Amino acid sequence: MKPVQRYERMARRVQAEARVPAVSVAVHRADRSLWTFQVGEGVDAASQLRMGSITKTFTAVLVMQCRDEGLLDLGDQIARHLPVKAHGELTVGRMLSHLSGLQREPFGDVWDTLQAPDVETLLAQLDRAEQVLRPGRRFHYSNLAIALLGHLVGRLRGGTWEEVLRAQILEPLGLHDVAVTPRRPVTGYQVDAWSDYAHPEPPDDFGAIGPAAQLWSTAADLARWAAFLADPREMDPNGTVLAASTVEEMRVPQAVTEDVLWARAFGLGLILQPQAGAERVVHVGHDGAMPGFLASAYGRAGGSGTPKGLGVAALGSSGTAGEVFDLPHELLAAVVEHDPADIEPWAPGPGAPPEYRSLLGRWWGEGFEYAFSWRDGALHARAVEAPGRRPPAVFAPVEGRPDVFRTVSGREAGELLRLTRDEDGTVVRMHWATYRFTRGQEAFDGYRF
Repeated sequence: MKPVQRYERMARRVQAEARVPAVSVAVHRADRSLWTFQVGEGVDAASQLRMGSITKTFTAVLVMQCRDEGLLDLGDQIARHLPVKAHGELTVGRMLSHLSGLQREPFGDVWDTLQAPDVETLLAQLDRAEQVLRPGRRFHYSNLAIALLGHLVGRLRGGTWEEVLRAQILEPLGLHDVAVTPRRPVTGYQVDAWSDYAHPEPPDDFGAIGPAAQLWSTAADLARWAAFLADPREMDPNGTVLAASTVEEMRVPQAVTEDVLWARAFGLGLILQPQAGAERVVHVGHDGAMPGFLASAYGRAGGSGTPKGLGVAALGSSGTAGEVFDLPHELLAAVVEHDPADIEPWAPGPGAPPEYRSLLGRWWGEGFEYAFSWRDGALHARAVEAPGRRPPAVFAPVEGRPDVFRTVSGREAGELLRLTRDEDGTVVRMHWATYRFTRGQEAFDGYRF
């Protein structure tokens, strides 16, 4: 069976077994043509379905753009940038990672009435919203917090959240089918648990809560977005939308999403779902739910066989088919198992600069042996006993200090590596994060084995 036939069968199974009126899925990868598939009534490749809370990932990128441009800091209190009647002491970073403790929804029974406030009302009623947990106490999902950040970004940019979204993300990345107001919407349904009746849910505009849940998309555009979140260096090589290092910062876990299994984490606006196995593989993205719709979009970061720019989106026109949430993870795994990335041939490259050749090889630190090597134009280090596929520590020279490196990723990220040379210029000792490294094993008191 061809890989795409497997993907199609997986989508058909979810549509049939979960009783979803319409399912639209897409697989994006840099080394193959886009694959997209739709099954059900009233849906084709150009149809747009609601993505719900996947919208939050777009708002999160807008926030990080402002941070990178110096318009805000993640430690800023929101009152510094947005006129609020209450909760102004909450920080941007905690709100972005759902650690603010702010209540889940705006004041009132929004999900009962399906009447969302406008921006003016949202801000006017903010003093009636509760601080349900102490900030930083634990993960607590808040549509209200993300909505406020969306309007904060609009205020900083001098426009509405929708205008800023279009100018800062959708147009630069060519995501023309991601929209606040869809051109070709699919009807959403709630399916009766005890019969085959599908009740159409009323279309709703979420008003001021839009930055948390409003967007619609085709599966193709949403899969491309998921690929960007997992592999920005491939999808946005010039950093037009956001520097790759910033997207990678967004993928650093800030809190586990629940405190029992610790199976998923939340970064800066992104859900992180680690995959079991010997390698470090993480699915990066978000899930979404709105009346009549469920959606899920994830990209795959790490692991051998993972193609560049791999992202998957699944959208369903049922508000009760939780299997839609599982489908992207199953498809990502199927891609790597049945159609992995081609193995690129190794080719010789430049060696280490002469002044650094004497530091290559094996060193001992803290009683353990490490191998230092020069790969892809940079100094690498890994524990000799570490699994071979575990990412190494990577270093970059510190400008103006020829014998000092900064750890830029991996073990001891951020710490310095200092070289000590003998009279001939040979590196004879190193200090990494202040720990002594020597060619032979030594105790902390200098005893040599």
